[in-house]
Amino acid sequence: MALIERELTEKPLVQRMGVGIDAEMVQTDDGDRMIVNMGPQHPSTHGVLRLVVELDGENVMKATPHIGYLHTGLEKTMENMTYYKALTITDREDYLSNLMNNLAYSMAVEKLIDCDIPPRARRLRLILNELERIASHLLWLGTHALDIGAMTLFFYTWRERDAILDMKEMMSGVRMMTSWICPGGLRGDMPEGWFHKVNRFVADFPRRLDEYNRLISKNPIFIERLSGVGVISAEDAVAWGLSGPSLRGSGVAWDIRKANPYTGYDEVEFDVPTGTKGDVYDRFLCRMEEMKQSQRILVQALKDVPGGPVMTSDRKIAPPPRAELDTSMESLIHHFKLFTEGYHPPIGEAYAAVESARGEKGYYIYSDGSNKPARVKIKGPSFNNLQALPKMAEGRMIADVVAIIGSIDIVLGDIDR
Repeated sequence: MALIERELTEKPLVQRMGVGIDAEMVQTDDGDRMIVNMGPQHPSTHGVLRLVVELDGENVMKATPHIGYLHTGLEKTMENMTYYKALTITDREDYLSNLMNNLAYSMAVEKLIDCDIPPRARRLRLILNELERIASHLLWLGTHALDIGAMTLFFYTWRERDAILDMKEMMSGVRMMTSWICPGGLRGDMPEGWFHKVNRFVADFPRRLDEYNRLISKNPIFIERLSGVGVISAEDAVAWGLSGPSLRGSGVAWDIRKANPYTGYDEVEFDVPTGTKGDVYDRFLCRMEEMKQSQRILVQALKDVPGGPVMTSDRKIAPPPRAELDTSMESLIHHFKLFTEGYHPPIGEAYAAVESARGEKGYYIYSDGSNKPARVKIKGPSFNNLQALPKMAEGRMIADVVAIIGSIDIVLGDIDR
């Protein structure tokens, strides 16, 4: 983008460089350098992220993330809602992995209450989480390629993502913020025809993945654009607290689904893909392979879905069967109190984490015995992964920053809480 020339004055020169970018010339011992505001409206920052970048020519000398432009006080909002109602806030945090957020929060509440989950609910939670992982990675893949300059793939990945959103709409009535996984199990069972739709998608998805790979994964221009860019070693990745594909791209095979299995992940076989160089291309390959492994998990999980209820029978947390409401005053009162006053977990604290599409998503909840959590603390992988961006970007060119941001797959709702 062309700079708009202006006369030097006594104050630092301020120049406009397109959408959401300001620049300021500063004097240093090494000569003139430019301080550039990249964002918070720049499209390649994937939300309202602002990077203050110090440039020597086109070389990045320093990059400092500035966050908070999307801060909505989600944790404090949850602390002023009953446990059941607070579930809806988890959808809006990392809004591309809402079912995974639902699960992490529900598992923390279930630890506090100490209730068992029916086998069917556990299996359906696993299926929904892997579908959500594929949907999130598809959005990442399409936008990441678009940032680099490959437009076609965006339309291909949106086609498959839309199919998954159709499944979510079919079961819940909404396409994104479903709140379908809840403390105690699921809000409801799957409707007729839902499994047929999922099986058809899972059977067809390997062909779609091959299509993506033919389009871009072995494209020499794409490989050259990503290879050697944004390198971070395994030691530095651990030190900075990275998780998910951003960590595994550096060769660290850490996946909560393997290290601390939950909701039946110990009952299915899958591999944990890792990189060797820790660059943008390795992080790209890790996510591509993760979609393949998610499809492999889904094939196994769909073969033998248990029957039975999808909600715990523990009356501390579960509403009475709908059929009882017409014949039992006790059930009607219990239903009314559960959805107005909520339940009261015992005094204590619990932490539960899942392997979300971006890494370790954890919820810490402290209960004071009331019907609202006294403290909620969310561990968002995007927050940790963003910390390492300055190290990845230092010494690279300004154009590489766009590729690096895409490779860590941040969601600003996961950062500004």
